[in-house]
Amino acid sequence: MDMTAEERALMMEHVKFTHEQFAAGRVLIFGPVIDPHGPFGMGVFEAESEAEVRAIMEEDPTVKAGLNRFELYPMRIGAAQGPRA
Repeated sequence: MDMTAEERALMMEHVKFTHEQFAAGRVLIFGPVIDPHGPFGMGVFEAESEAEVRAIMEEDPTVKAGLNRFELYPMRIGAAQGPRA
């Protein structure tokens, strides 16, 4: 809520970039996390390696500009399902 105009423009580029990754099938789910200690975003990628995800995230406009950073945590799928009708 307190972003500058420059930060807001970068975040719009971030949203566009993330939607492009989603449309390409590299991101399965993403969105903001509402944490009372401060907001952050989360995404679940489908990739062959951690290096592939790192390469994608390093191209995020907000990461390149130093506005955002990312952390990677590999996950093994125990179970998954689609949305309920």
